[in-house]
Amino acid sequence: MKFPKSVNRYCPKCRKHTKHEVSLYKKGKERAMNQGRRRVNRKKQGYGSFPKEIFKKNAKINKKSLPIFECTDCGNKHYGRGYRVRKFELQQV
Repeated sequence: MKFPKSVNRYCPKCRKHTKHEVSLYKKGKERAMNQGRRRVNRKKQGYGSFPKEIFKKNAKINKKSLPIFECTDCGNKHYGRGYRVRKFELQQV
């Protein structure tokens, strides 16, 4: 799917339509000591196999691509709706 790098859309902070720069949401780096990671490490200690079941059903082929819109006037960022597509491409218009 081809998506423009800049779009004119409503900014809730400015309360008017302004130009927005579009970027894609990227997951941040997982912390090594967060609660979920600590729990899995504790369960794996002294145990023969993996303690949690491994999901085997292939339900979805791709994740949703989530565009982030940044207002050029105030710098406020907000999310658009996610698209479940194989390829999400930002292009200059």
